[in-house]
Amino acid sequence: MTALRIAILTHSMNPRGGVAHCLALAEALCALGHEAVVHAPDPGGRGFFRHAACPTVSVAAQSVGGSTLDLVRARINDYLCHFSTPAACDFDVFHAHDGIGGNALATLRHRRLIPGFVRTVHHVDSFSDPLLAEWQDRSIREATRLLCVSRTWADWIRGDLGAEAAIVGNGVDLSVYRDEPTAADAAVRERLGLGDGPVILAVGGFEERKNTLGIIEGFARLRARHPHAQLVVAGGASLLDHAAYRARCRAALVAHGLAVGPGSAVVETGPVPQADMPALYRAADLLAFPSWKEGFGLCVLEAMACGTPALVSRQPPFTEYLEPTDALFVDPADPEDIAQAMVAALVPDIRTRLQAAGLARAAAHSWRGCAERHLDAYAACARVRQEPIHA
Repeated sequence: MTALRIAILTHSMNPRGGVAHCLALAEALCALGHEAVVHAPDPGGRGFFRHAACPTVSVAAQSVGGSTLDLVRARINDYLCHFSTPAACDFDVFHAHDGIGGNALATLRHRRLIPGFVRTVHHVDSFSDPLLAEWQDRSIREATRLLCVSRTWADWIRGDLGAEAAIVGNGVDLSVYRDEPTAADAAVRERLGLGDGPVILAVGGFEERKNTLGIIEGFARLRARHPHAQLVVAGGASLLDHAAYRARCRAALVAHGLAVGPGSAVVETGPVPQADMPALYRAADLLAFPSWKEGFGLCVLEAMACGTPALVSRQPPFTEYLEPTDALFVDPADPEDIAQAMVAALVPDIRTRLQAAGLARAAAHSWRGCAERHLDAYAACARVRQEPIHA
């Protein structure tokens, strides 16, 4: 295949799964001999949450107050301003990973500034605002090629849109995420005030689709058996407004007498520096990830690569890429089931089995393989100027 120049568009500079996917994908594509450039709106001018071994572009973006609708509209316009000239559009392939980039590229296609674009659907959100829902739908329907990270969403696209999407999966960088301790481990534990544990890690902040309330309820039951247990809630940077759900989580913590703060029963970290994430995974006895909705669940592979067992929902996409013996599967609606899985993760024989299975499962998912699965869509989109998908 001829080397391609690929513009990859993501929605922010923050450490979210989709953004991490874009950076790792671009790095793998560059290693294969292509030039993949990751773009994101950067209102703060801080750049991406981690250094990347690929070209990146900080798209000039305005600071926005107000609603999610206002923010999404502004970010689409930020992209339209950036790609307003033929010079800025000098790429062979355009690849959007969300509705913001997808809408901008759809508009650029209508303006004849680009021939078409690839769209990866990580997951589909449920928006109450009809315009947000319309923008999300347009970003998928008007793509030239569709990709998904799991069979779950490829099936949704076929059923709802009558279109086909190739499955590209995810990967994990085993040179970064590994089970050998480093000097960062002790520093992370000290900064967060982590004691003897057990330590349960939740990644994604206080967010409904992450089922943080279910995690809190399960953790409260665990504390009845392990009074020194701690729950670390990491991450949470999002363009969406989760204030109402966060308030519900706070009320649940108060009801259970769970204090929040460094060294407390619950430790809220906010976004974690990339260099500290492997140490945070290793500090945890278990990753609790009983999500209601995921595209893939990238942090599951990261935790497994660090030797940390994972608790996941007994539903797709987890049941697609994990065997029954790879993780602890739970009913996300049952706090007692979640609590029992937390207890099981502390049993030495079970823990040893899960660690071995997790390391093997993580090793089977490479970013190089993920990048290679993109090449057919890229070649078709760059070579054949196809019409958009119609349901």
